[in-house]
Amino acid sequence: MSYQWALPESLEVPPDKLRARLDFYQNATVLHLIEDGVIRTKMVSAREVTLALLSRVPLSSGLLPPNALWWKQGKEGVEVGLWRGPRVWPVALVTKPLEPPRRFRLPMPGLIFICSPGRPPRVFAAKRRPRSPDETIYHAPLFNLFHDGRTCAGTHQFPENIEETPESFFRSFFSLEAAFEGRSRRHPDSLLKLWEELDGKKRYPLGDLVTYGKLREIVE
Repeated sequence: MSYQWALPESLEVPPDKLRARLDFYQNATVLHLIEDGVIRTKMVSAREVTLALLSRVPLSSGLLPPNALWWKQGKEGVEVGLWRGPRVWPVALVTKPLEPPRRFRLPMPGLIFICSPGRPPRVFAAKRRPRSPDETIYHAPLFNLFHDGRTCAGTHQFPENIEETPESFFRSFFSLEAAFEGRSRRHPDSLLKLWEELDGKKRYPLGDLVTYGKLREIVE
């Protein structure tokens, strides 16, 4: 017997027959196909269901910013990995409330920013622009980050234009918050000592970087 649903007769909308139904269980997805009064049932993968639905939804990255490493549709929306090569960044560090921030000019290694519109990025370091998912990545030697690369944004507002996110990150005020241990081999317990040592230098000592894992861990 086929299923159908109908609105009140006063609306003059004809009944609509049910053609298919999906049941999602803890460990399985079951598809019911209904045709000519016969119900056929089979197990399907969530991936098959997703691809079938996406075949009718146009997806496009549009024009990607320069130095984009990847684009994907994540569970929180669009996500783009951006690369910024080694350079000297001006930064401001608030060490005490209501006092002027300390100003630094810090050489940084190449940095990977995982960006979404209007959201704080995740930030990691690399010794070179990544060329494969098996490239090793490192903890960024920066304040305002947790150990998984998430940003502690505070009151800073990030732009909708993801191309501007890395520069916006460095324009924000850094503070002695979040987790900043284990970002330097020479100074594992004091990132501030590392910054004081690097201030005014031109190149970051790549041998001082602390390993995070493989690029695939943050892409996938």
